[in-house]
Amino acid sequence: MADARFGGPFDETQRNAALAWAITIVLVALAITHGLADSYRWFAFTGFATVIVVLPAVAFRDPLVMPPWELLGLVSLPVVDATVLGASFLTSIAVYVAVAAVALVVSVEIDRFTAVRMNHAFAVALVVLTTLAVAGAWNVAQWVADVTFGTDYILDGRSQDAANRALMIDFAYAAVAGLFAGVVFGRYFGSYGVDEAETQRTPTSRESSPDEESDPVPTLIRDQLDVPDGIVRRLSRVMQAALAILLLYGIVSRDLTTVSNAAIALAITFLPALLERDAKLPLEPGLVFWLTAAVFLHVLGSAGLYALIGPWDSLTHTVSASIVAAGGYAVVRAIDLHTDEIYVPPAMLFAFILVFVLAFGVVWELMEFVIDWSARRFGLEAVLAQHGLNDTIVDLVYDAVGAVVAAIWGSFYLTELSQRIAGRLAAS
Repeated sequence: MADARFGGPFDETQRNAALAWAITIVLVALAITHGLADSYRWFAFTGFATVIVVLPAVAFRDPLVMPPWELLGLVSLPVVDATVLGASFLTSIAVYVAVAAVALVVSVEIDRFTAVRMNHAFAVALVVLTTLAVAGAWNVAQWVADVTFGTDYILDGRSQDAANRALMIDFAYAAVAGLFAGVVFGRYFGSYGVDEAETQRTPTSRESSPDEESDPVPTLIRDQLDVPDGIVRRLSRVMQAALAILLLYGIVSRDLTTVSNAAIALAITFLPALLERDAKLPLEPGLVFWLTAAVFLHVLGSAGLYALIGPWDSLTHTVSASIVAAGGYAVVRAIDLHTDEIYVPPAMLFAFILVFVLAFGVVWELMEFVIDWSARRFGLEAVLAQHGLNDTIVDLVYDAVGAVVAAIWGSFYLTELSQRIAGRLAAS
């Protein structure tokens, strides 16, 4: 008999498995059909979805271990539509319903078939973020295929701006589909065990009590690069002063772009001081320097280096993404340490960080597009501007690079920061 954790009574589990396998067989048949018809995009999508679906059954060597068949029905809808009607307006919308459904499948499988434990809010947030991340990765993969193999999935003869506009519309569809999937997950699929109290986390030796005082604040730059903390602090102050000078220059010259970027960046550099004062969360000088450098490099780019030095945009995206990834890592680990309702094994944090940063990258590109479009519509100079499809895709790629850097670094530095955050949560 199948484990009750995998779906309740045996007859219900058996019925779900039968329906799920029937839909999976249909997906396999559709994937083969698309492959024979040289429709490689749909072949890849359907094949990927099928692998995700059957992974738990293969891992557990139990054909009854299948995700809810209703989710697989959602995944199959756009594939059937593309097979019967071909590429259409409905297909372009339905594909992100399928992306959201895949995100739901992944979230359900992670909770039911791995050591990860999630409460209701965390699970819904994961569905939304996974939908956006999959949408970003899917479009990057199509762009790489266009550049490498000469396909025309995204680069189909349109101008860079027209192709980028279409991509932003796709991302908007993905965002709506992700929110819809999150609502569905919260109202319906919660019955599959996300909030069940009997799912107990597995204690591991990596945990420490949040109430315990952590070791002295780890030193990011002093220990790794042998740079004294005093020099690191002074470098941070120099960058803050430079930002203040740029702000004054923008005000005098009435340059709205420089004023906006410098003011926001300068405000961000004071965030660590506020965290130390209000949250009593000590942040070592290297982390403050890292944050200050990220916003400083962006402001220098906005002041002219983006136009003069091609790779400067990629550099700033990598550094900024590493900051976002570090924040996501520290917060998730802190919540994990603070509550028994959520448990994320360290080995899986890498994947969580990639999802978080890719999703944030999609949201950032959407925000840039809206700001750029609004500025053009009202005849203003855009504070943030996009420069075509290639620029957007390369930004997403370097976002992933920054996420990888922070994920690797987090294993030996950010864990201690997370423990301090958890301690503050417990104290409050």
